[in-house]
Amino acid sequence: SPTPRATPQVVLNAEQVASVEAASALVTQGRLRELAVAVTSIPSPTGEERRLAEHLAETLSGRGVPGRVQVLDDDQANAIATLTGDGSGADLLLYAPIDTLTTGVESEDVPWIGPELRADMVAQATVDGPLVSGLGASNPKGHAACVVAAVEALAAAGVPLRGSLIAGFGAGGMPTNARGEGGRRNTGQGAGCSFMLEQGTWPDAAVIAKPGWTVSWEEVGLAWFEVRVRGTHTYVGSRHRLAFRNPIVDTATVIQELEAWFAEYTARHTDGTVAPQAIVAAIEGGWWRMAAVTPAVCRFLVDLRLSPRTTPADARLEFGEAIAAIADRHPEIEMDWDLSLSIPGTCTSVDEFVVSAAVEAWESIEGRPHEVIVANSGATDANILRGRGIPTVRIGMPKVQGLDEPVDFQRGMNTVDVREMERLTHHLIRVAINVCTRPRSEVISG
Repeated sequence: SPTPRATPQVVLNAEQVASVEAASALVTQGRLRELAVAVTSIPSPTGEERRLAEHLAETLSGRGVPGRVQVLDDDQANAIATLTGDGSGADLLLYAPIDTLTTGVESEDVPWIGPELRADMVAQATVDGPLVSGLGASNPKGHAACVVAAVEALAAAGVPLRGSLIAGFGAGGMPTNARGEGGRRNTGQGAGCSFMLEQGTWPDAAVIAKPGWTVSWEEVGLAWFEVRVRGTHTYVGSRHRLAFRNPIVDTATVIQELEAWFAEYTARHTDGTVAPQAIVAAIEGGWWRMAAVTPAVCRFLVDLRLSPRTTPADARLEFGEAIAAIADRHPEIEMDWDLSLSIPGTCTSVDEFVVSAAVEAWESIEGRPHEVIVANSGATDANILRGRGIPTVRIGMPKVQGLDEPVDFQRGMNTVDVREMERLTHHLIRVAINVCTRPRSEVISG
């Protein structure tokens, strides 16, 4: 995919620049810290976002931006707030998911997250100078707080809008199915974003606030595969006397083979800004209470990321060929598999106005040409938005830097720097003004 370029049509006029300056001047690190602390301290694991959605709707309503809660079920909800334009421009959605990948509950997260829950892994914000820590403080909650701050500032500055500016906060943005038994299974994977679009919110373009200080116009999708390796259920005292094949041992062989194939898969599909990765994510086999017997099956889960140029059907075929090749090399191993979930990867044309507007804002803030980050393999609700035909860009904050301890995956999710929040908020303000203060004909392709 080509590198996007800011074109003459996205240059801001004097009135727009004045509006950007007026709104940006109202953004303070103190307010950003306050917002980050508040949202971080409200638990919102996937499927239980309603309390946070209510808080966000109330917060924006209190700042003059009418907000509402959009209920999916008793525990899950989106929040939506709108600065209404005069109807002559294009509507822009500033979007952020609000659910956390883990729960902050020891009984659910430990030991898989580690031997214990660190302070940053629970939904209680702590402040250390410019840093706010707590479960999801950066991803997604710090990004959602930036959307709030941008819309608040635009409202307070009284910027006259042609198109409406919509702040959308989606439940179920994390790559997970329902945590418990019963109820809806589709609580994650963009369920809230999809519901938002189905139930009356339909912008002309969108900006999703998610990590990465770069303008991203494409990202990977994903396919989940369940692989089942068959064997013999038998007793340790009889393995030397009866037919015996331990599927747990054979599963190790299959996984090692797949690990080698993953690298080949990534190399084949690296292009544009993506380098789709894959992992074995979970494994199950046998009775934990009973080490004396083997199970008849061991199963494991694979997440295979998809380039926007690879359909789920393509991935299913390619994965099936990989499994068949492993079976040919190990005819003694019996196994089968299914595609259990898929979200296509997506791409927005670099010719779309929102892409150029986002690049223009980035270059204005940085004072240099836009830096495209490549080799990405993260998926977001941008795939839901683009999949519905809405031109969408992604922009966010880099992982926190300069800590006394290593920034592992969780720490990167759970610590946010309000100085980075300020920069992102300024970016969102500039894009919103660029898009929403023009005649619609200047923004909409065709």
